[in-house]
Amino acid sequence: IFTNNDGEVIFKKYSPLGELGEFAGIYAEVLGKVTGRAILVCDRDHVITAAGIPKKEVLERRVSQALEEIMEARKTYCRDSADKPRLQPVEGFDKVAAAVVPILASGDVCGAVIIAGEEQETANDTEMKLLTAAGLFLGRQMEE
Repeated sequence: IFTNNDGEVIFKKYSPLGELGEFAGIYAEVLGKVTGRAILVCDRDHVITAAGIPKKEVLERRVSQALEEIMEARKTYCRDSADKPRLQPVEGFDKVAAAVVPILASGDVCGAVIIAGEEQETANDTEMKLLTAAGLFLGRQMEE
């Protein structure tokens, strides 16, 4: 709950992962440089940071229903072949997910780390391991 200068009360949805926004941004930036890919970090509802693409394209955009389902199932998604169905991670964003790893803290879903790319792009084992490490690390930070 916040108040503005006129004393009006403003309610804002709290996002625990959003509190790590700057830290998650640095992690996404490093991961993007290592992989050479576009990286998105989102909470359960919106994109909180991005790297490898202009941030204004995705920040605060709503996650798709398909991504919500992956997060709720607590499963990873890897588009390891061009035949696998595409996953649109963010509403109004033209790139698809090559890989998705949910961020879990104390057993609760807090968000996801995503490698985004073009329609035909897939994710390899190394990228999946790096993304898994990012998800585990951010989840651990949430627990602290």
